[in-house]
Amino acid sequence: MLKVFRIDTKTGGIKFNEVKDNEVNFGGRGLIASIMNEEVNPKCDPLGYENKLIICTGMMAGTNVPTAHRLSIGGKSPLTGGIKEANVGGSAGGYLADHGIKMLIFEDMPEHDSWNILHIDREGKVELIDATQYQGLNNYKLVEELKARYGSKIAVISIGVAGERGYRNSTLQVTEVVDGKPARAAARGGMGSVLGSKKVKAVVIEEPDVKYKLSYDDKDKYDEARKKLINYMQESDETRTLNTLGTMFNVGLNAPQGVLPVRNFSGEYFKDWNKIDGGALLEKLKENGGKSGVPCQKGCIISCSNIYNDSDGNYLTSALEYETVAMCGSNCDIANLDFLARVDRLCDDFGIDTIETGASIAVCMEAGKIEWGDAEAALGLIEEMIEGTGFGKLLGQGTEVVGKELGVDRVPVVKGQSLSSFEPRNSKGMGVTFSTTPMGADHTAGITAVVPGIDGTSKVGQVALSSQLQAASAAADNLMCLFGWFTLLGSDFIAAVLESIYGGEWDMNRVIGIGVETIIMEKEFNKKAGFKEEDERLPDFFYNEKSPFTGTVFDFSQKELSKTHDF
Repeated sequence: MLKVFRIDTKTGGIKFNEVKDNEVNFGGRGLIASIMNEEVNPKCDPLGYENKLIICTGMMAGTNVPTAHRLSIGGKSPLTGGIKEANVGGSAGGYLADHGIKMLIFEDMPEHDSWNILHIDREGKVELIDATQYQGLNNYKLVEELKARYGSKIAVISIGVAGERGYRNSTLQVTEVVDGKPARAAARGGMGSVLGSKKVKAVVIEEPDVKYKLSYDDKDKYDEARKKLINYMQESDETRTLNTLGTMFNVGLNAPQGVLPVRNFSGEYFKDWNKIDGGALLEKLKENGGKSGVPCQKGCIISCSNIYNDSDGNYLTSALEYETVAMCGSNCDIANLDFLARVDRLCDDFGIDTIETGASIAVCMEAGKIEWGDAEAALGLIEEMIEGTGFGKLLGQGTEVVGKELGVDRVPVVKGQSLSSFEPRNSKGMGVTFSTTPMGADHTAGITAVVPGIDGTSKVGQVALSSQLQAASAAADNLMCLFGWFTLLGSDFIAAVLESIYGGEWDMNRVIGIGVETIIMEKEFNKKAGFKEEDERLPDFFYNEKSPFTGTVFDFSQKELSKTHDF
């Protein structure tokens, strides 16, 4: 059976148990929702002893299904005050599965100031080890030193100094499978500060000597279903696009529709979008010796990541993605990929969310603290966070706090978390998702942007579309990467794979039902945490200010939005 390790960060004790029968029915995001409802006080201080930091794999982890080794990292968010799951790729999910580990649950908090790492050695021994020597290191230097100590065949989940300081926009970073750089971010919700509150600097997972063998209900059926799944995925147009452009294809898709955020979600059109789109990225990669089509986890055939070098041909960052480019680029009136790659590297290294960071910088520009489009001043604000100046520490607490301090009326947050890079007046389904998901304004909760045959500026069908895609996305977060998932939604191959592993009868209704149950549990937690119906809405300016590009406002009533989760 798969294993669960509970780490008592107060005493240093580690308890082991096997996965319970009711936990087999979920993976990733669903397991987090289940554990949080059963074990965590919804009213607790997110950075206090009652909160837990949960790291878990998906329902197909341990198989060789492409994209099945995503990680879900969750707890009560210090940014939103509600339940949170941050999803991430990289090498750690596969390494945990190879050890037969389903979950790591960090509990309580220490009464001392010393730091630890959680070490999982080649034989599967799990222990807390003193990490005093690593305190104050950011992620790239930390991973370098951990490799020097434990060898190159390790996966690392870590926090930078932002997590140590309790910044509410802090991330956990995960090493990539190809080059081992800490460039994959469990970014949203400030979960890095939750691990930091437990005084845990990193999780180090060595490659096991003997890999755990997953048991299948019917291995022959699995092999047949997997083969069909891979063939279907490889023939997908989405796979080919992602393999070539990665998530940067979204710039060219969204900008002409006015969905790309511009100047703190002004609703304007960004005329320089072709300087930061997928084509511009490919030119830069060619010019500087970078590379596209790079996998972030083992066995991924989509391979949507990239390696971005500086002008001298030296490695700068991995996985320059749409969300970073949109929120730190067009949303701040900046169209410079080299600048955006520098931002991505700084944020990954220090351990902060590029989405929340871009939103916070744009609010500073809106307030007149720095000028629109001033890339060097924007970098200066990030440096203030890194240096820990008074205003830098304020920036680390998120966009809502920054907006209040600067007296800005137009602050694009829901449940305390900034919107990600989709203009909700011109993609109204995204506005429904941002308003109603238990996750705060999180794009991965249900991406409805630029769906063929649906007018994003019209209300028609948007609540139903968001509802369906929120359920589908929550199901994906129990299973695999969203990109792999969405290439397969027109098939029954996922259901066939799950049937071959777990037995019983599976179809896509049952699979999507996992997502529905996950959202219901999340909403229950948030309700007990104190969230009310009036928290399920966008900021007022989206309702009151017309988008200059389309002339639309976000015009859903609270009653209409309340129907989103009437599954």
